[in-house]
Amino acid sequence: MNVGDAAHRSGLPAKTIRYYEEIGLIAPARAANGYRDYSGDDIHRLAFLRRARNLGFSIDDCRQLMALYQDRSRASHNVREIAAAHVTTIEEKVRELQSMRSTLQKLIHACHGDERPDCPILDDMAGAALLSDRGTSAPA
Repeated sequence: MNVGDAAHRSGLPAKTIRYYEEIGLIAPARAANGYRDYSGDDIHRLAFLRRARNLGFSIDDCRQLMALYQDRSRASHNVREIAAAHVTTIEEKVRELQSMRSTLQKLIHACHGDERPDCPILDDMAGAALLSDRGTSAPA
């Protein structure tokens, strides 16, 4: 089947499918005319990749997971390690987002939100920008 059909069946945009081929995540056969010819197995691999990416795995993680998926002699602890490392990364991002939310909530509370030009939100951003320009970091 062609890339349009593969896109429809896998739920991925054709551009993404071509990118995955370009970086070696998939390798569809080529028809006599040189066009890509996706098989049912290719569609299954694409759906696997779509799910992995939807779970936030990096391209490198997807490459490792795909290799493990295709290796029937794999050890499940290898898959578990990749997933556990990903959860750790997610937890770090959640902490960062919670910190951002807390800071913004404090700034929003400090802002009068009226016709006056003074704005603690902009002042904070400007202060952080000045610290960044000086090579120091703003407190989190």
